[in-house]
Amino acid sequence: MQNRFPAFIITLSFLSAFLFSCGKEEQAYVPKPKGFNRIDLPEQLYQKLTENHPYTFEYSKSAKILPDTFALAEKDWIYIYYPQFKANIQLTYKSVRKNQTLLRNYINDSFKLTGKHQVRASSIQEQKLRTRNNLTAMIFKIEGDVPSPYQFYTTDSTTHFLRGAIYFSTATKNDSLTPVINFIQKDMIHLLNTLEWKR
Repeated sequence: MQNRFPAFIITLSFLSAFLFSCGKEEQAYVPKPKGFNRIDLPEQLYQKLTENHPYTFEYSKSAKILPDTFALAEKDWIYIYYPQFKANIQLTYKSVRKNQTLLRNYINDSFKLTGKHQVRASSIQEQKLRTRNNLTAMIFKIEGDVPSPYQFYTTDSTTHFLRGAIYFSTATKNDSLTPVINFIQKDMIHLLNTLEWKR
């Protein structure tokens, strides 16, 4: 009888532990949602474009002016590059030369280039803006996971035509980039409001 007592105690201990663990409510593993990277935005300060182009404007002190490296780029095509965000505003300039056919072609091209994002865009909104310098600009807001959330064009209808597009080189979802998109969008509006043509 004495030899069976330790075995009885061990069995009773295991049984108690089993019953005690069954009495506890099982907690299911719930993965934590993915967090967005913290984005520290610089102060929005501006400087005047000093390069020799048919236009001038104020752009962010957080950005650099770079030449457009696209194979078909013309000499007055530039990038306003934001190294901190791996983003840029691409500007393409065209001379209208008082040719209304050319102007219509430039405007149609702007709508076509914006329309190329329809595959991934959830919506494309158009808005006309009257700038402080009395220019009219057409702004396209492209919502969804697209590389270019904003595009625009502006013209004086006779001599100058300027098209711009905000581009991100990262694959990050746009909802996590919202603070940066809003930051650069304000710079885009400031660019348009300070844009002046050189005659």
